[in-house]
Amino acid sequence: MISRVGLKRGANLCIRDDVADGDVPAASVDLERDGFAIARQVFSTAEVDALRVDLADLFATTGPDMRMPGSTAEDYADFRYEALNRSAVAQRAVAHPGLLEIVEPLLGEDCHVVSNTVWRNAPQREKAPFDVGNPWHVDGGPHVPRPEGIEWDERIPYPVFMIGCHILLEDCPIESGPTGFVPRSHRSGRLPPMPDADGAVFYEGRGPVAPIGERGDVVFFVSDVWHRRMPTGPDDGGRFFLQVQYGRRDIAQRLRTTDVVNHLSSEAVARAGSPRERTVVGLHPPGFYDG
Repeated sequence: MISRVGLKRGANLCIRDDVADGDVPAASVDLERDGFAIARQVFSTAEVDALRVDLADLFATTGPDMRMPGSTAEDYADFRYEALNRSAVAQRAVAHPGLLEIVEPLLGEDCHVVSNTVWRNAPQREKAPFDVGNPWHVDGGPHVPRPEGIEWDERIPYPVFMIGCHILLEDCPIESGPTGFVPRSHRSGRLPPMPDADGAVFYEGRGPVAPIGERGDVVFFVSDVWHRRMPTGPDDGGRFFLQVQYGRRDIAQRLRTTDVVNHLSSEAVARAGSPRERTVVGLHPPGFYDG
């Protein structure tokens, strides 16, 4: 059972009273403050090797999960959805104590996996420097939307609803286009603006920061933070990581699309004719990595 929310003394963190006297990992503090963090060597060499073998086999034995209308297999070639449903090794990984000790102080100890996608980006050396990243975006939110000019009161710990993790299965140097984040942009209450001529966006005068990780490291980020994959270089080695999105208990899971997993009777599904009638009862169209 989760107790009432309390404020840990000495840190601007919303955490539970029953752990308020304990130590909060530095990555949890960084997440609340900056919107992203990196934790080194969370996974051992043996754990990474087991994940690599099992998830490489998932790519070898299954085809791309095409969900968006009009998409092609090439559009989805770089990832496989709902990894924990398809790999016991991935399921163990999402419950790793080294991950939960960082996300639980912000989301509560009853938080759960929202989505779980394996990413394997092929090297782009022949095209380098190559801008392979998505546009600047957020994965969820803004959860506390505000117009520009209305700043967050720093006396109030910033609420966090979802946290993403990249469990790195290969080294990800700057040449391979690591994910870049704009510090503190999760506190903006807004979606990213249009980038400048160099492709960068800024918040409070600060531009993108791309944590450089090695296999076994984990990159964490709040769903509201502005982020994207950065351009690759001529020595791009590709990327291979297991992505996990954790959400508060009141955030719905999106491992599978809502036409497959929902709370509706067959009669209710049949009665929902228009697009809005479908979404209002919970039958949402699939998104980029969820539905």
